[in-house]
Amino acid sequence: MTDSATTDQYHNLIDQTETEIQRAELQTVPLVIGIVAGEVSGDSLGADFMQQMNNLRDDIVWVGVGGTKMQAQGLQSIFPLERLAVMGLVEVMAQLPDLLKARRELLSAFKAADIDWFIGIDAPDFNLRVAKKLKPQGVFCVQYVSPSIWAWRESRIHNIKAATDLVLCLFPFELSVYERHNHPAICVGHPLLRTIDQTLLETPINQRRSELVWHNDGLQQFFIERFDDVSQLICVMPGSRRGEITAILPLMLDGIQKLILLDPKLCFIIPTVDQNHQYIVQDVIDQRSEQLRAAIVVVYDDSQPAFSQQAMAASDIVMLASGTATLEAMLLERPMVVVYQLNKLTYQIAKRLVKVPYVALPNILADTAIVPELIQEQASGDNICRTVMRLLQPRAYAEQLKDIVATKHLLQQQSNHDPANSVIEQWFIQAKHRI
Repeated sequence: MTDSATTDQYHNLIDQTETEIQRAELQTVPLVIGIVAGEVSGDSLGADFMQQMNNLRDDIVWVGVGGTKMQAQGLQSIFPLERLAVMGLVEVMAQLPDLLKARRELLSAFKAADIDWFIGIDAPDFNLRVAKKLKPQGVFCVQYVSPSIWAWRESRIHNIKAATDLVLCLFPFELSVYERHNHPAICVGHPLLRTIDQTLLETPINQRRSELVWHNDGLQQFFIERFDDVSQLICVMPGSRRGEITAILPLMLDGIQKLILLDPKLCFIIPTVDQNHQYIVQDVIDQRSEQLRAAIVVVYDDSQPAFSQQAMAASDIVMLASGTATLEAMLLERPMVVVYQLNKLTYQIAKRLVKVPYVALPNILADTAIVPELIQEQASGDNICRTVMRLLQPRAYAEQLKDIVATKHLLQQQSNHDPANSVIEQWFIQAKHRI
């Protein structure tokens, strides 16, 4: 054996020993992790990460902000995550004083808890500002979900580098920006790739529909009254935030009103994330005609944590706002129509800044328009009606389904890193460099 090979073996042994020592040291004292999610989709991501970490060790102390799913994994939320769930540039400015107050409360709580890590789940405008305060204090800072610097304002990479030690990306197309700027980033894939219920795909759609209805009293009553008088079932998802619901749902209802004139046997199900959202959605619908109200059922089921996925899987198509739900629909192999509207000023600003032509994740991943997007002025009742009716035609339905499945398989092939282990490994690497 050459001297060079012997030297390499020696250094590899040293590296391995240091890693084992660091792992042992990490296990001897409680690990205090600050974690913040700013909206419902972030709550799911945070809960998935927390569960992975809790499976690795049982003495983690969680401090921060999250929803019901993160709280179920051991987080005592400092304040409700809805306080941070503000959409749009204009809307953020209106809530700025309270957001600044929330940041001060959070930093104070982190200081009192003496956190070791900070994990910011999405909400980059808020979380990166928190991280920028913490990183100089020696806190290991991770941004879970990359800001959209691949789409607009790539210059933000400098703030990201100043605020974080690692970025966890959900999609492979995001990595190239970080590679260009020499900043640690790992594509861990979206947790839905791991957590989505595969049995929903393996079960015939009629059985999925029967099981969905059988386990929910509201759905039973709705379908008993209609008997077998149903042509197609459409799942409607106008977003999880109040601002999205009040802006987007009325447009969807305009489309639904026209659809049921063409086909009175169409039925629509709106799954909501909690009872409060159920009330908000129902209040908007109650202002419409009796004919429209009779065609729609709004359902919340806290006994089934993945209820919205079950509703999508049991439907023929999904009409939804842009966001994580479009990825869920793609992974469930459900054809879809995307409807979205922002504050006019917010949209005009974004239109000038964003350099990608799509808003729906399936289209961004495929780099072509495989699902229709009805944005701003295009999101009219007439356009929604026409687009849905076109998609319900067998040929168009089959073509979109084929594209969705192909895009899903490509994403699965490119996403193979575990979030918790990725963070731990990067923490060890950087800790070793500091020694």
